[in-house]
Amino acid sequence: MTITAEFPGCDDSVRGNLFAVAVDLVVLTVRADELAVLLIKRAEKPFEGSWALPGGFVGPQEDLADTAARELVALVGREPAGHLEQLAGYAGPSRDPRGRVLSVGYLALLPDLADPEPVDDRVAAWHPVTEATGLAFDHDRIVAEGVERARAKLEYTTLAASFCPPEFTVTDLRKVYEAVWRTEIDPRNFQRKVTSTDGFLIPTRTLVTGGRGRPPQLFRRGDAVSLHPPMLREPSRQ
Repeated sequence: MTITAEFPGCDDSVRGNLFAVAVDLVVLTVRADELAVLLIKRAEKPFEGSWALPGGFVGPQEDLADTAARELVALVGREPAGHLEQLAGYAGPSRDPRGRVLSVGYLALLPDLADPEPVDDRVAAWHPVTEATGLAFDHDRIVAEGVERARAKLEYTTLAASFCPPEFTVTDLRKVYEAVWRTEIDPRNFQRKVTSTDGFLIPTRTLVTGGRGRPPQLFRRGDAVSLHPPMLREPSRQ
Protein backbone atom coordinates (compact mmCIF):
# COMPACT_ATOMS: atom_id res chain seq x y z
CA MET A 1 0.00 0.00 0.00
CA THR A 2 1.42 3.42 -0.93
CA ILE A 3 0.61 6.98 -0.08
CA THR A 4 -0.42 7.68 -3.66
CA ALA A 5 -2.79 4.69 -3.67
CA GLU A 6 -4.53 5.84 -0.49
CA PHE A 7 -4.57 9.53 -1.44
CA PRO A 8 -4.91 9.87 -5.22
CA GLY A 9 -4.31 13.63 -5.14
CA CYS A 10 -0.76 13.15 -3.84
CA ASP A 11 2.26 12.54 -6.08
CA ASP A 12 5.41 10.53 -5.34
CA SER A 13 7.21 13.54 -3.86
CA VAL A 14 4.95 13.29 -0.81
CA ARG A 15 6.59 10.02 0.21
CA GLY A 16 9.72 11.82 1.37
CA ASN A 17 7.72 14.26 3.49
CA LEU A 18 6.04 11.86 5.89
CA PHE A 19 5.81 13.19 9.44
CA ALA A 20 5.93 11.58 12.82
CA VAL A 21 3.29 13.27 14.99
CA ALA A 22 3.95 14.23 18.59
CA VAL A 23 2.45 16.35 21.35
CA ASP A 24 4.40 18.80 23.53
CA LEU A 25 2.88 20.12 26.76
CA VAL A 26 3.34 23.61 28.16
CA VAL A 27 2.20 22.97 31.74
CA LEU A 28 1.97 26.19 33.74
CA THR A 29 1.26 26.83 37.40
CA VAL A 30 1.89 29.58 39.96
CA ARG A 31 4.40 28.68 42.68
CA ALA A 32 5.62 31.11 45.32
CA ASP A 33 3.88 33.95 43.45
CA GLU A 34 5.78 33.17 40.24
CA LEU A 35 4.64 31.62 36.97
CA ALA A 36 6.38 28.26 36.47
CA VAL A 37 6.57 25.68 33.69
CA LEU A 38 7.08 21.94 34.07
CA LEU A 39 10.17 20.60 32.28
CA ILE A 40 11.88 17.24 31.98
CA LYS A 41 15.59 16.49 31.62
CA ARG A 42 16.18 14.38 28.54
CA ALA A 43 17.89 11.07 29.25
CA GLU A 44 18.62 10.14 25.62
CA LYS A 45 19.80 11.66 22.38
CA PRO A 46 19.16 14.08 20.82
CA PHE A 47 19.76 16.84 23.40
CA GLU A 48 20.69 14.35 26.11
CA GLY A 49 20.92 16.13 29.47
CA SER A 50 18.99 19.19 28.25
CA TRP A 51 15.71 20.42 29.69
CA ALA A 52 12.68 20.07 27.44
CA LEU A 53 8.92 20.15 27.45
CA PRO A 54 7.18 16.90 28.38
CA GLY A 55 5.32 15.12 25.63
CA GLY A 56 5.27 12.06 23.45
CA PHE A 57 4.38 10.59 20.09
CA VAL A 58 0.72 10.08 19.20
CA GLY A 59 -0.33 6.45 19.48
CA PRO A 60 -1.88 4.63 16.49
CA GLN A 61 -5.33 4.61 18.13
CA GLU A 62 -5.10 8.06 19.75
CA ASP A 63 -6.45 11.46 18.96
CA LEU A 64 -4.16 14.42 19.66
CA ALA A 65 -6.17 15.34 22.74
CA ASP A 66 -5.93 11.76 24.01
CA THR A 67 -2.13 11.90 23.82
CA ALA A 68 -2.04 15.25 25.61
CA ALA A 69 -4.30 13.97 28.39
CA ARG A 70 -2.29 10.74 28.74
CA GLU A 71 1.01 12.60 29.01
CA LEU A 72 -0.45 15.03 31.54
CA VAL A 73 -1.70 12.20 33.76
CA ALA A 74 1.75 10.59 33.56
CA LEU A 75 3.30 13.85 34.76
CA VAL A 76 1.09 14.51 37.76
CA GLY A 77 0.02 10.97 38.65
CA ARG A 78 -3.70 11.58 38.21
CA GLU A 79 -6.17 13.48 36.08
CA PRO A 80 -5.68 17.03 37.35
CA ALA A 81 -8.16 19.84 37.76
CA GLY A 82 -7.38 22.83 35.59
CA HIS A 83 -7.54 23.69 31.90
CA LEU A 84 -6.10 22.02 28.79
CA GLU A 85 -6.28 23.41 25.26
CA GLN A 86 -4.50 23.05 21.93
CA LEU A 87 -1.88 25.73 21.35
CA ALA A 88 -0.35 25.47 17.84
CA GLY A 89 1.44 23.17 15.43
CA TYR A 90 5.23 23.12 14.93
CA ALA A 91 6.72 21.43 11.86
CA GLY A 92 9.96 23.17 10.92
CA PRO A 93 12.11 20.83 8.82
CA SER A 94 15.10 21.13 11.18
CA ARG A 95 13.30 21.15 14.53
CA ASP A 96 14.20 17.52 15.26
CA PRO A 97 17.54 16.05 14.06
CA ARG A 98 15.99 12.56 13.95
CA GLY A 99 13.67 13.46 11.08
CA ARG A 100 10.45 15.26 10.24
CA VAL A 101 8.32 15.57 13.34
CA LEU A 102 5.09 17.55 13.48
CA SER A 103 4.47 18.49 17.11
CA VAL A 104 1.18 19.90 18.32
CA GLY A 105 1.56 22.05 21.41
CA TYR A 106 -0.96 21.90 24.23
CA LEU A 107 -1.31 24.43 27.04
CA ALA A 108 -2.28 23.28 30.54
CA LEU A 109 -3.10 25.70 33.37
CA LEU A 110 -3.05 23.93 36.73
CA PRO A 111 -3.21 24.69 40.45
CA ASP A 112 0.12 24.39 42.24
CA LEU A 113 1.06 20.72 42.53
CA ALA A 114 3.65 18.83 44.49
CA ASP A 115 7.04 18.30 42.89
CA PRO A 116 6.49 15.72 40.15
CA GLU A 117 7.84 12.20 40.19
CA PRO A 118 10.32 11.09 37.50
CA VAL A 119 8.62 10.37 34.17
CA ASP A 120 9.97 7.25 32.42
CA ASP A 121 13.18 7.63 34.47
CA ARG A 122 13.51 11.26 33.37
CA VAL A 123 13.80 13.98 35.99
CA ALA A 124 10.85 16.40 36.01
CA ALA A 125 10.88 19.77 37.76
CA TRP A 126 9.14 23.13 37.87
CA HIS A 127 11.11 26.10 36.50
CA PRO A 128 10.23 29.80 36.60
CA VAL A 129 9.27 30.75 33.05
CA THR A 130 11.83 33.56 33.17
CA GLU A 131 14.55 30.89 33.49
CA ALA A 132 13.14 28.40 30.97
CA THR A 133 15.60 29.11 28.17
CA GLY A 134 18.11 27.08 26.20
CA LEU A 135 15.66 24.19 25.93
CA ALA A 136 15.87 21.24 23.55
CA PHE A 137 14.38 21.32 20.04
CA ASP A 138 12.30 24.47 19.47
CA HIS A 139 10.83 24.37 22.97
CA ASP A 140 11.92 27.92 23.85
CA ARG A 141 9.51 29.12 21.17
CA ILE A 142 6.70 26.82 22.30
CA VAL A 143 7.05 27.94 25.94
CA ALA A 144 7.05 31.61 24.91
CA GLU A 145 3.90 31.15 22.83
CA GLY A 146 2.21 29.19 25.61
CA VAL A 147 3.00 31.88 28.18
CA GLU A 148 1.72 34.61 25.88
CA ARG A 149 -1.48 32.62 25.22
CA ALA A 150 -2.03 32.31 28.98
CA ARG A 151 -1.40 36.02 29.52
CA ALA A 152 -3.83 36.98 26.78
CA LYS A 153 -6.53 34.56 27.94
CA LEU A 154 -6.55 36.09 31.42
CA GLU A 155 -7.64 39.38 29.90
CA TYR A 156 -10.96 38.16 28.52
CA THR A 157 -11.74 34.85 30.23
CA THR A 158 -12.06 33.51 33.77
CA LEU A 159 -9.24 30.98 33.28
CA ALA A 160 -7.12 32.58 36.01
CA ALA A 161 -9.16 30.49 38.45
CA SER A 162 -7.67 27.37 36.82
CA PHE A 163 -4.47 28.17 38.70
CA CYS A 164 -6.29 28.19 42.05
CA PRO A 165 -7.34 25.36 44.37
CA PRO A 166 -11.07 24.54 44.62
CA GLU A 167 -11.55 27.30 47.22
CA PHE A 168 -9.49 30.49 47.27
CA THR A 169 -9.53 34.11 48.35
CA VAL A 170 -9.67 37.16 46.11
CA THR A 171 -6.08 37.84 47.16
CA ASP A 172 -5.08 34.37 45.95
CA LEU A 173 -6.68 35.11 42.59
CA ARG A 174 -5.06 38.54 42.34
CA LYS A 175 -1.65 36.97 42.94
CA VAL A 176 -2.29 34.68 39.98
CA TYR A 177 -2.85 37.66 37.70
CA GLU A 178 0.21 39.41 39.08
CA ALA A 179 2.39 36.31 38.58
CA VAL A 180 1.18 35.59 35.05
CA TRP A 181 1.29 39.21 33.92
CA ARG A 182 4.40 40.09 35.98
CA THR A 183 2.84 43.27 37.25
CA GLU A 184 1.17 44.75 40.33
CA ILE A 185 -2.59 45.23 40.48
CA ASP A 186 -4.54 47.61 42.69
CA PRO A 187 -6.27 45.36 45.25
CA ARG A 188 -9.45 47.44 45.60
CA ASN A 189 -10.06 47.79 41.87
CA PHE A 190 -9.39 44.09 41.39
CA GLN A 191 -11.78 43.07 44.18
CA ARG A 192 -14.48 45.25 42.68
CA LYS A 193 -13.98 43.82 39.19
CA VAL A 194 -13.96 40.11 40.00
CA THR A 195 -16.75 40.18 42.58
CA SER A 196 -19.04 42.21 40.31
CA THR A 197 -18.63 39.94 37.27
CA ASP A 198 -21.63 37.63 37.15
CA GLY A 199 -20.67 33.99 37.55
CA PHE A 200 -16.92 34.53 38.01
CA LEU A 201 -16.74 33.85 41.75
CA ILE A 202 -19.19 32.01 43.98
CA PRO A 203 -18.87 32.92 47.68
CA THR A 204 -18.68 30.12 50.21
CA ARG A 205 -19.60 30.27 53.88
CA THR A 206 -15.99 29.80 54.91
CA LEU A 207 -13.70 32.52 56.23
CA VAL A 208 -9.93 32.26 56.51
CA THR A 209 -9.08 32.70 60.18
CA GLY A 210 -5.81 33.16 62.04
CA GLY A 211 -4.61 36.35 60.39
CA ARG A 212 -4.83 40.00 61.35
CA GLY A 213 -7.83 42.14 60.57
CA ARG A 214 -11.06 41.05 58.99
CA PRO A 215 -10.87 37.39 57.90
CA PRO A 216 -11.13 37.04 54.10
CA GLN A 217 -13.87 35.00 52.51
CA LEU A 218 -13.24 31.92 50.43
CA PHE A 219 -14.71 31.64 46.93
CA ARG A 220 -14.99 28.95 44.31
CA ARG A 221 -15.04 29.33 40.55
CA GLY A 222 -18.40 30.00 38.95
CA ASP A 223 -19.67 28.95 35.54
CA ALA A 224 -18.80 32.15 33.69
CA VAL A 225 -16.19 31.72 30.96
CA SER A 226 -15.64 35.26 29.70
CA LEU A 227 -15.09 38.73 31.14
CA HIS A 228 -17.16 41.69 29.91
CA PRO A 229 -15.51 44.14 29.72
CA PRO A 230 -12.09 42.48 29.61
CA MET A 231 -9.49 43.02 32.32
CA LEU A 232 -6.60 44.60 30.43
CA ARG A 233 -3.01 43.94 31.41
CA GLU A 234 -1.06 46.47 33.39
CA PRO A 235 2.49 47.32 32.22
CA SER A 236 4.82 44.36 32.85
CA ARG A 237 7.72 44.29 35.28
CA GLN A 238 9.87 42.81 32.50
